[in-house]
Amino acid sequence: MDLRAELLKSIWYAFTALDVEKSGKVSKSQLKVLSHNLCTVLCIPHNPAALEEHFRDDDDGPVSSQGYMPYLNTYILDKVVEGVFVKENVDELCWTLTAKKNYRPSGEGILPQKDAFRLWCLFVFLSEDKYPLVMIPNEVEYLLKKLCMAMTVELNYVELEDFMSQDSVQQNGFSVWAFLEMMNSGKLTRGIAKETMSMAIEEVYREIVGDVLKEGYLWKKGQLRRNWMERWFTLRPSSLDYYISEERKDHKGSIPLDANCCVEVLPDRDGKRCMFCLKTLSKAIELSASDTKQRQEWTSAIQTAIRLHAEGKSSLHKDLKQKRREQRDARERRRLAKEQELQHLHALQEEREKKLAELEVLKEAQRQAQLLMEQDELRRRQQHEELQRTLELQLREAEEARASMQVEMALKEAEAEHQRRRIRELEDLQQRLEEALQQEIRARQDEEEHRNTQARLLAEEEEKMKALMALQEEQEEYIQKAQREKQELKQEMENKTKALEQAQRQVEDIRTTRHRVEQDVMAAQKKLRQASTNVKHWNVQMNRLMHPIGPGGREKRSLGGSSYSSFRIPTQKDPGLRVRTKVHDEDDEESKENVASVGAACVDKHLTQTSNGDVDVH
Repeated sequence: MDLRAELLKSIWYAFTALDVEKSGKVSKSQLKVLSHNLCTVLCIPHNPAALEEHFRDDDDGPVSSQGYMPYLNTYILDKVVEGVFVKENVDELCWTLTAKKNYRPSGEGILPQKDAFRLWCLFVFLSEDKYPLVMIPNEVEYLLKKLCMAMTVELNYVELEDFMSQDSVQQNGFSVWAFLEMMNSGKLTRGIAKETMSMAIEEVYREIVGDVLKEGYLWKKGQLRRNWMERWFTLRPSSLDYYISEERKDHKGSIPLDANCCVEVLPDRDGKRCMFCLKTLSKAIELSASDTKQRQEWTSAIQTAIRLHAEGKSSLHKDLKQKRREQRDARERRRLAKEQELQHLHALQEEREKKLAELEVLKEAQRQAQLLMEQDELRRRQQHEELQRTLELQLREAEEARASMQVEMALKEAEAEHQRRRIRELEDLQQRLEEALQQEIRARQDEEEHRNTQARLLAEEEEKMKALMALQEEQEEYIQKAQREKQELKQEMENKTKALEQAQRQVEDIRTTRHRVEQDVMAAQKKLRQASTNVKHWNVQMNRLMHPIGPGGREKRSLGGSSYSSFRIPTQKDPGLRVRTKVHDEDDEESKENVASVGAACVDKHLTQTSNGDVDVH
């Protein structure tokens, strides 16, 4: 049920209240006032000339509800925005108009106007979507049960059945005025205080019309100061609002609910018990109930609100009303199906009666046929008696023949006795032969079983021999593979040994060459030392020979001395000689390193193979 349908129900009561003559029509002036008030409570701009312009082609007479509906939809309901206005103000306006005309309470248990207004709103909410608006007995019973649950009393079903048994109620359902008259009579609320009744009506009104899933006091932990404060909480499908007290005058905050919210039960701490937490995307609110039952009710109610919001439903009781209507429709369909089935059974009954009539006709025909059969039976009996007399004559003749035959039978009987004794002897012989045959068969079966057992054992032995041969072949292959690997390793060892011997011979050759080169170097050094000694000696001799020359020849002596001193004999410190010596040393060291690396590699491989167990060490 959308917002437009809810508003139309309330406006329908206001329109019918203005129809004083009950002709289905209202004057334009009254409709102007009604339209202006509707625009005021719906918080939309009002166009006074729109009504006149809309009905410009009509006369000045009154307007029917069908004529007013296009104007109402176009100029008022199409402009309504949900959340901008207060639905209770619209209901109060329509109740004020209709109560002046139709609500005339009588009796001792008169409801206050506020309670009557709330019951009228509940009736409008639960009524059927058909005009004139009525509420079926099932919905009336549902509403009364809710009120009795709020007052913690049992519903008086006897008085309710009396009201429901009225012809007008059974034919058309409850009208709102009949419902209010029933509540004002006091028969259903006998012994209940008016204050209790008013509190129950307010609670049910807020629950069903105000979409309040649950209300009550809870302790809330602050987000900033982290202290605990008692607040009055009101839960709706879209939000959880909290106030300072249950009068709901000072609104302290609101927690929006969506599909991302969840409720978790918390362990007792900080001196608080029965704690639970409401988590949203932005924060987590810790709450504490008075007892475990209250905590369970609050968590269930909040989860219901989250589920309704996730399913895109704005009201729990609208959803429940729709489900109850679907159940009633299903029951109605089942009832219609049952009626059709009963009609079908009646048709079958009529057809059965027709068939029974036809059966009676057939029985009459059968009786006539029975008379004819009896006559035929009489004739057959007469014929049978005649035939019996003829047979008696033939029987006597047969008795005479039988006497003669008995003599012959006695002879035959003696012969048959002899044959029977012979047969018994033959049967005994046959039995002994069969027993011998059975023994021979059992012996053959035993022999066959032994043969089968022997064949099975031979087959198993053959399979084991095959497996043994396969294992032997596999072992031989492993042995051959090991021998091949051993031969390969032995060949590799011989190759490494040969390479090692060759490297050793090369080292010996290098050492011999080095020794020969060292001898040559030592001879050259010896010659150099001798040459150096000779040069020094000759220098001394030359200096000695040049010394007697006078002062005029100093320059020439110096020139001559420089020419002799320019000749230099290479010594052991000569760089060229050191380079050659260094080259020979490096060649010797390189040959030693090569031989050492080859020998080390061979030894490592030999040790590895020995440790793996692949080579036999001799």
